[in-house]
Amino acid sequence: MKTTAPQAPFALATKLYYGLGSVAYGVKDNGFSFLLLIYYNQVLGLPASWVGGALMTALIFDAFSDPIVGYFSDQTHSKWGRRHPFMYASALPVAVSYFLLWNPPENLSPEWLLAYLIGMAILVRTCITLYEIPSSSLVAELTHDYDTRTSLMGFRYFFGWWGGLSMAVLAYLVLLPESKGGVLYAPGYQTYGLIGGGVMFIAIIASAMGTHKQIPTFKQPPPRRAFDFRQTANELRQTLSNHSFLVLFFSALLTAMAAGVSTSLNIYFNTFFWELTSEQIGILNLPYFIAAIVALAAAPRLSLHLGKKYAALTTALAACIGAPLPILLRLFDLMPANGTQSLFYTLVGFSTLEVTLIITAAILISAMVADVVEESELKTGRRSEGIFFAARSFAQKSVHGIGTFTATLILASIDFPTDAIPGDVPKETIRDLGLVYVPILMLLYIGSVGILTGYRISRESHAENIQQLEDAEDRTSDNSP
Repeated sequence: MKTTAPQAPFALATKLYYGLGSVAYGVKDNGFSFLLLIYYNQVLGLPASWVGGALMTALIFDAFSDPIVGYFSDQTHSKWGRRHPFMYASALPVAVSYFLLWNPPENLSPEWLLAYLIGMAILVRTCITLYEIPSSSLVAELTHDYDTRTSLMGFRYFFGWWGGLSMAVLAYLVLLPESKGGVLYAPGYQTYGLIGGGVMFIAIIASAMGTHKQIPTFKQPPPRRAFDFRQTANELRQTLSNHSFLVLFFSALLTAMAAGVSTSLNIYFNTFFWELTSEQIGILNLPYFIAAIVALAAAPRLSLHLGKKYAALTTALAACIGAPLPILLRLFDLMPANGTQSLFYTLVGFSTLEVTLIITAAILISAMVADVVEESELKTGRRSEGIFFAARSFAQKSVHGIGTFTATLILASIDFPTDAIPGDVPKETIRDLGLVYVPILMLLYIGSVGILTGYRISRESHAENIQQLEDAEDRTSDNSP
C-alpha cells in the first residue's frame, strides 16, 4: 500500500474537523448512558430489568455491526476514499433515529413499548457505527507520528465530551426543570431527542466535509477481489491476534463493563443516594468542560514524558481508585450530609478529578490502538485501521451492555422501587446500593489496569516499525518498472 500523494503539513484545522465529528457520538453516548434508563423506567414505566435487557440486546447487536463496518471501510474503493462514503451516508439516519428513540408513540402497551425501545436503540447504534468506526479510523491515516496521534485523539475526546456534556447541561438545566418534575418530566426528553438529532447531523456533516480534502493523502485499499469467506476469516484472525491489540481488547472489556454499571447508576446515585436536584446535577456537569480541556492538554504531555503505556497506566489507576471513593466515604459516614453546600462542592471536586483522569486515560489508550496498525502491517502486509478500531469498539459495546444489565440487576437485587421519590427511598436500600456497587466497580477497574501492563509498543519500537515500512515501500518503488 502506498499513499497517492505526499501528506500536507499537519494543521490545527484538521485536528478540529477530525475531533468535531465525535460530538455526534458524545450526544448519543451521554443520552444512552445517563438518561435512557431512567426515562423508560421511571418516566414511561417499564421495569428496570426490561430496560436493561433491551439496552443490552441493542448493544450486543450493535457490537457485531462494528467489525462488518470496519472490514468494509478498509476495503472500500471510491473517489471519496475508504471512510468518507460511510460518514456522509450516516448523517441523516443518525439524526432521524435518535429523534424517534425519545419520542415513542403514545398509548403503547408495555410489551410494545419494550419492542419499540429495542428496535430504535438498535437502529440508532447501527447508524452511529456507520460514522464512528470509519471516522475514528482516520487517525492512523492522517499521521503516523507517535505524539500527533495522541493529540488527534485528544481533540476527538474533547469534542465528544463537550458534545455530550452540552446536551446533558441543556437537559438538566433547561429541558428538565425542577418546577415541572425534574428528571421525571416527559416532554423534556422529547425535546431533547429533537435537539440532539439536529446537533448530531451538523457535527457529522461538518467533520466529513472538513476532512474531505485530506482524502488524496490517505492509504489506498487493497486491489479488488472476489469475496472469499474463508480467506477473509483467516486474515481477520491474523490481524486480531496481535499481542498488544489483544491486551487493549481485553482491558477494554473490563473497562466497558465497569462503565456500563457506573454510567447507568450515575443518575440513581445523584438523585437518590446524594439527593441532588436536577439543577445541581446540571451544574455538576459544568466543571467537566474544564476536565476535557485539561485532558486535551495533559494527554500529549504525559505521553511525551512517560510514553503512552505508562501514562495510561498511571492515570487509569488513579481513576479506578478515585471513582468509588465518595460513595465509600459515605458508607463510613465521612461525607457531608445530603442537602448541604459542602456535600455538593465535595462531589464537584471528586467528580471533576475523576473525569479528568478518565478522559486522559481514554485518549492515551485510543492512541495506543492507532500504533498497533503499523506493527500489524509489518507482520500481515495489510493496513487494518477499520478492523482494529471496530474490534475495540466491539469489546466496549458488547460488554457495556452487560454492565448496563448488571446495573439493573443491582437495582432489582436491593428491591429499588419504581416511581421512587428522592428522600422517600428506605435508608437501608440506599446503603445496599453503595455496598453492592463499590466492590463490583473496583474489581472491574483494577482488572482492566492489570491487563494493560502487557502492552508492548513503545515510542522506540513504533519508530522502528515506521522505518521498516518506509524502507519496504522504497524497495518496492525501486523495483517497479
